[in-house]
Amino acid sequence: MSPQRIASTVRRDVPLLRDDECVRDAVAALTELDVPALPVVDARGRLLGIFGEREFIGALFPGYLKTLGYAGFVPRSLDEALNKRGSCADDPVGQHMNTEHIDVGEDFSDTELAEIFLHHRVLIVPIVEGGRVSAIVTREDFFRALAKRLLTPP
Repeated sequence: MSPQRIASTVRRDVPLLRDDECVRDAVAALTELDVPALPVVDARGRLLGIFGEREFIGALFPGYLKTLGYAGFVPRSLDEALNKRGSCADDPVGQHMNTEHIDVGEDFSDTELAEIFLHHRVLIVPIVEGGRVSAIVTREDFFRALAKRLLTPP
């Protein structure tokens, strides 16, 4: 009997974010579920992108920070950023989501997941079945499952 695929044991069923949902509610969902990101779908349930930690930080801080190699000379505190950009909490998630996502079908392999996590800067991989997101795999869960296999020989 072959060993069970890691990928089948680490998939998480999570709620999906709607593109018109506000950033505040999305951040609350991320913290409550303890996941780094969630898939964003349209009203018909089609995957549009990903919203997570990175996208929230990008929404909260000025856009030019993405282009800076070093921001030590920018005298802004977190409180200043919250005061100036805190209104982003009411923005729709679709305004800040990452549309350059990678997803897999239901028949994905452990090797496929490993390749995605190694070559792409993603924290989650949505599993798409019939055009709809059925679950996600987080990089952290995949790492922990791999580590357990390594540290617990058969």
